[in-house]
Parts: sequence; C-alpha cells; structure tokens
Amino acid sequence: MSLPPDALHDGDLLAAVDLGSNSFHMVVAQRVLGQLRVVDRLRETVRLAEGLDRNGRLAAEVQARAIACLARFGQRIAELPPRHIRAVATHAVRQLRSPETFLIPAERALGHAIDVISGREEARLIYLGVAHEQPPRRGQKRLVIDIGGGSTECIIGSGMQPLERESLQVGCIASTRRFFPDGRLSARRWQAARTEIAAEFQQFAATYRRLGWSEAIGSSGTNKAIGEICAKLRLSKGAVTAAALPVVRERLLACGHVDAIDLPGLSDDRRPIIAGGVLILEAAFNALDLQRMQVSAAALREGVLHDLLGRGGEDDPRLSSVAALMQRYGADLAQAQRVEATALRLFDQVASEWQLDADARRLLAWAARLHELGLAIAHSGYHRHGAYLLQNSDIAGFSQQGQNYLAALVRCHRRSVPRNAFEMIPDRLLAHARHSAALLRLAALLHRARGDAIPPGLQLRADGEALIFRVDGRWLQSHPLLRADLDTECEDMSGLGVRLKLVID
Repeated sequence: MSLPPDALHDGDLLAAVDLGSNSFHMVVAQRVLGQLRVVDRLRETVRLAEGLDRNGRLAAEVQARAIACLARFGQRIAELPPRHIRAVATHAVRQLRSPETFLIPAERALGHAIDVISGREEARLIYLGVAHEQPPRRGQKRLVIDIGGGSTECIIGSGMQPLERESLQVGCIASTRRFFPDGRLSARRWQAARTEIAAEFQQFAATYRRLGWSEAIGSSGTNKAIGEICAKLRLSKGAVTAAALPVVRERLLACGHVDAIDLPGLSDDRRPIIAGGVLILEAAFNALDLQRMQVSAAALREGVLHDLLGRGGEDDPRLSSVAALMQRYGADLAQAQRVEATALRLFDQVASEWQLDADARRLLAWAARLHELGLAIAHSGYHRHGAYLLQNSDIAGFSQQGQNYLAALVRCHRRSVPRNAFEMIPDRLLAHARHSAALLRLAALLHRARGDAIPPGLQLRADGEALIFRVDGRWLQSHPLLRADLDTECEDMSGLGVRLKLVID
C-alpha cells in the first residue's frame, strides 16, 4: 500500500525553518549524491518565550519581532518549491492559547505553512539531526540532551533511531524567568530551583540509566554556550563535565544579578538566559549521573532537513508510523486496502475541480488505512475512539496539525458530522479536510459489506460544493442496503458543507 514518493534529485535545494522559543533558525542545503550539503544559514534571536504570559498570550512587540524575522527568512526561500521546505514551531507556540492568531500572520510572512510539533516529535528530530551530523558507532547507544528556550528534550538512541524520548517543560528562558524573576542570583534560590527541576528528570532517570549509553551529547545553543564557557575557563576542551559545572555555577552566583553576568566566551544575546540553562544542565547531570557531555553543532533544524530528505524518498517516517498504528490496534488490512483504493479512485476524479493536491491525497490514504482504529476499543462510536487515538498519540513524523487532520477525517467518516469536527484544523487546510472527509465517507460506505464489489464504472464528479455520483440502476437495485445508505448519506454529508447528488442510470 505504499504511496509514490516525492522525487528529489541531486542539485535540489531544501530548507528547514525552526521557530524556537529563543531563536529562529533557517538552514538551506543542497542534495548531493543523496546527502545534504549546507549552503546557507540564518539565525535571529527572537525570544518568543519571553513574550508569553501565564495565560498563553503573546506580547504584541514580540509577535511583531517574530513576523519581521520570518519575512526576511521568506525572502531567502521564496523561489523554492513548497515540498522542499518545512517549517516547524516548538514549545512557545505550543503554549499559545490561540495559536492561529500567531500562525496565520507568521505563515503569511514566511510564505509557507508552519507545522506545530509535539515535544516528543521535537525530540525525534533533534536526535535525527545529531545522529546524521555525528554518526554513532555501530551498536552504540547515546544520550542526547537539548536545552531550548521553553523545553528540554532528552533522547537515548542507537544508530539513527531514537529508543526513548522525553520532553520536559523547562527551558533556559522559562527557567530564568521563573526562578530568578527579579534577576537576583543567590545560592538559596539556586538550590531550591535545582531541586525542583531535578524532580522532572527523576521521572525517567531510572529508566534511562537502566538502558544505558556510551556517550552523552548536548545540542543547541545553550549547551554550546556552556561548553564554550568551560573551554574559556580552561575547565575542559569544549565538553561539559561534572567537575566544571559547579565552577560555572559559582561564577554565575558571584555576579549577583542576571544583568551583571560576565563570563568568558558568553555572547551578549545569551547572557540574559544562561542562568536557566546552567541550572537545567546541572540538574540533568545530577539526576542522570553524567560525568561528561560532548557538544554538537547539530540540532532540530538539521533533523528537519534530514527528515525532509527522507520524505522525498523511501524513508518517510510517517509510512512506518501508520503501519505501526495499524498493527498495534489490529486494523483489518484487507478492509483498509479496499477503502483506500476506492477513496483514492474517487479523489483522482474530483481533485482538479476541488484543487486537491498531493499532500491531501497522501493524508486521505493514511486516514483510510486508519479509519477503523477505534474498533480496538469498541464498535459503538468507533469513529470517535479512532479520532481520539489519532489526536492524542505521539505519532512519529506528524505535526499536531497533521494528527488533527487525520483525526477529523476518521471522526467524520460515518454517522453525523459534529459542528466542532474541524475546529482544530488550520484555515488553509479546512477545505481540503472537508472534501477529503466526504470522499472517505463515500468509500467507507461503498465497502460497508467488507467486500470488493463496487458499482461498475464508478463515476464521481465535483461541481462546486456538490458531488454528483452516477450509479448503474440495475446494479444498485441488486444492492438494496447500499441504496438505502446512499439515500441517507445525501442528508448526512451536508454536515461537511458538501451536497451528495445521486444520479441513477
């Protein structure tokens, strides 16, 4: 049931945009002999997390700063095909009470869609970036720690695959603001904060230590900055060590205030948030019994690039994720194949009129494969159960918007369509989602008897928001249950804003 991959060729340019809680990054790379060669990098300190209040509102001046940055990034990638670009947003955008109020102008400025990814998906991509930039020895397990502005990701992996992923709601900006709100640094405050953060690591520390690792690697700017401080203080040659961290901490505390921090090797833009970063890393070292951590230049953005390269070939992680879900919940493979084949056949007949693209086709196929997941819980309301599983699971390769899209299609593939079914779908995807749900409904209905028999010469045509379905009269007369279902569907599909018209020949 594999879908044809998007072809990538040598010479193609790919771009990854990372909307981090502290900095926005963009990396542009060229595909050369199946590998990636970086040709351009852009980075701007935006401090998105700094503009968040406790109610999930973003300060107007911070949003303006972010939009201006994305407009500059957008100029650089304006000529690239959309399928060669992926932009991802992390913790700060996840915390917004109303993400669309930021995402709509942000996507307009960038000229491209922005995927909001979960913390565990962020962890997967971070590991992917580090693993490609610093290939591990065969059979070796490694621990990767990434301290961002709003969250910290911890991953144990082997080869190119993460084995364990955790995302903690502690980051260098958030922790500095939370534990040192007035900027004052003291040993008492530090000890209390470290104890609280260590409790977050203790939730998985025993599991990680039991699994073990051969080396530890720190990624992203905070770990890199701490490594540079250690090197300048001649505490190491760029690594972070258990012996060096207390020295760095005491140097910080001696400054007395965040604004007075003056450490060798520390940049001006990193100074206001370094205290939170050192605090988190010291807690991690203590909880995980770390002695030494190398620093990697790779991070989320490199992982996004390599993931994008995989999506353009045979290594799309979403394919294996869909297959894993089907296996985990015991999906009926034959029925999934039948519904998928018919849904795609219908899609191809109306794609031009409804302006449905390759991404919509791909998502419809996956929704067809997954539409019966909820049967593993109960037959009654299984479409609701399936939608819940898709919306709330950690599914590698998918953004939050992508999972919500699949969930909406599965939720609406049968029975009545609730008014709030598409409330989590971005406006730019809303028409595609409604139209694809209509096609999935029709395909599932045609295979309700769980057989291969469908009307001969299956014909579907779109006319505005209407679907004209032509059916052979004699064939339909011999399938009275389907005839009754189609009559009912003419009413039920209206909940999608689509009118089904049955034409009997």
